[in-house]
Amino acid sequence: MARGYAVEAFAEIPWLIDHPCHYWGDLDTHGFGILNRLRHHLPDVQSLLMDQATLLAHEPLWQQEDKPSTAPLDRLTDAEQAMYQGLQTHQWGHQVRLEQERIAWPFAWSRIVNASAITS
Repeated sequence: MARGYAVEAFAEIPWLIDHPCHYWGDLDTHGFGILNRLRHHLPDVQSLLMDQATLLAHEPLWQQEDKPSTAPLDRLTDAEQAMYQGLQTHQWGHQVRLEQERIAWPFAWSRIVNASAITS
């Protein structure tokens, strides 16, 4: 069973709020829903690999999101909100979804290292 929405567990780790944290989820409407929910517990968490450049670089690996979310999300940045709305309105295709595990590891690792250098 997927546990993506079980972000309440982070509320049990209060010291995380004082440290830089990143969230890398599926690039689909539910991935942004989970990020939005996580920000309830970690307001400063930064998304990682959930941007248009990542999506477009992996187009051959896209799948279809069966049941896209239409929920309003109020904790996303402007860029994240644009991605969320673009997915909802089929900006890149019908119900586009990129699962995080499909992203090429060298591509992901370079972005992770870059994000770590910025926040340390």
